[in-house]
Amino acid sequence: MSTQIRYAYLKGHTWLYRRNYPKEVAVILGTQALKRSLKTGDHNKARVRAAELNAHYEATVSRVRSKTQEVLLGVPDWENRSRDILERLRSILAHSDGDLKPKSYSKPKQEKIPTVAESTRVYLIKRRQQLRPGGFKSVRYSIELFSSRFGDRSLKSLTREDGRAFLEAISQLSPHLGKSPDTRHRSLDWSVEWSKVSDLRITARTQRRIWAQVNHWLDWIVYEGLLDANPFKTVRFEGKIRPNPYEVPSDDEVRGLLARRDKMLHPVLMICLLSGMRAGEAIGLEAEDVVLKGKAGLFFHVRPNQRRLLKTEAAEREVPVHRALEPALAELPKQGPLFPRLTVNDVTKRFAVLREKLGFDRPGLVFHSTRKWFVTQCERTGVPEHFTASLVGHQSARSENGLTYGIYSAGISDEQKRDIVDQIRLPT
Repeated sequence: MSTQIRYAYLKGHTWLYRRNYPKEVAVILGTQALKRSLKTGDHNKARVRAAELNAHYEATVSRVRSKTQEVLLGVPDWENRSRDILERLRSILAHSDGDLKPKSYSKPKQEKIPTVAESTRVYLIKRRQQLRPGGFKSVRYSIELFSSRFGDRSLKSLTREDGRAFLEAISQLSPHLGKSPDTRHRSLDWSVEWSKVSDLRITARTQRRIWAQVNHWLDWIVYEGLLDANPFKTVRFEGKIRPNPYEVPSDDEVRGLLARRDKMLHPVLMICLLSGMRAGEAIGLEAEDVVLKGKAGLFFHVRPNQRRLLKTEAAEREVPVHRALEPALAELPKQGPLFPRLTVNDVTKRFAVLREKLGFDRPGLVFHSTRKWFVTQCERTGVPEHFTASLVGHQSARSENGLTYGIYSAGISDEQKRDIVDQIRLPT
């Protein structure tokens, strides 16, 4: 649909209408054109109101010409009495049944601009429906932190300086906030004050995540038409993001973790070490996800289900079950979830406890390191990068144009996957 409206134009945020009268009509009406404000910035409303004025314009021109002809026919020698005729015409038109004045549009009522607290409440309801619980928890924390300071403010009162003040405040937060019940669901001001008891501060990466989530909310506000622009768009985040990669467990560390044969952790640990799965993917497996594929043997079918979604579309895949996993699978349920009572939180916390007992205190050594161990073993056995990517659920990196490669390649075969996984050896 065209954005142009005939005889109308947008000035600032309001549509205006102007249409010139024919010369003979303009002389009689005493005005050169029909000019009106359409009293709206909305394109669709302006189009309807312009159409109404066009209809009024046509009716006015037709009525003026009709009355002019009637008057002239009844007045002899009208060429020498033009002034009298003009006054008579205007008098007749002014008292005629037809209304020469176009419809007047009342000024639209000023919409109430919601407060920050009201808009964040609506936003979080929408995001709850779109995000997984872990992702929503992060968004809710950031948005509620912002609302705790600016909640009673009108959206239109937010300024660039408010953004800078918020950035300054979150840079003073402690990483220990939220780790005890007493520090949860607290305001930004309370959190800043509490954080002063320690010199530890949240990382620049965490600050940027909070900042990005608040800006995403403001961009949504602009999309909804409640603001013309995001007032924080020109506020730069100055924090320096330092990479904090996961460490690869050494052979001694893998041996130590497996030797403990922790009742809760051992089966999940084995699956993740020998398949490269994420913790959430492993504990979300169901008995029906272990499928037999002929001579290629057993495979894990990693797919979304009621217990968990997947991180990306590429994460849905089939991974061969390593021979060393078959005894562990035999002890797991034959129907429903393989780990019905486990959550990702349980796994990561149990791993931290086990690591501490074993004295493995290297920074970056976390449960997710098992995934990096699998990728590293693939690399050391000469597996091409794009083969490994298909096993761990990453987008293929073989081509710079990953989209084109994904369209034309059907991926590696089950036999190739089996050969890769069977090369992986746990340290003994």
